[in-house]
Amino acid sequence: MINELLFMNGYGVYVLSAFSFTLLSFTALYLVTKIQFVKEQNKFVAKFGSLNTEKANSAKSQRINKEILANATNN
Repeated sequence: MINELLFMNGYGVYVLSAFSFTLLSFTALYLVTKIQFVKEQNKFVAKFGSLNTEKANSAKSQRINKEILANATNN
């Protein structure tokens, strides 16, 4: 029974290799995206984390920054 599942009438090598390639690709894509996100998050903190109160309030009042901050607090 297990042999029939692995061989799949001669297509087992193709199916299993395609599945493993897809799984590996998705894993690599996830890791690259996560690393880039952490880098961008650190850049944002470095740029806006050391602002004085006036500049920080100005940045918070801008529409795009409000959207970014709203999404960051939901995580």
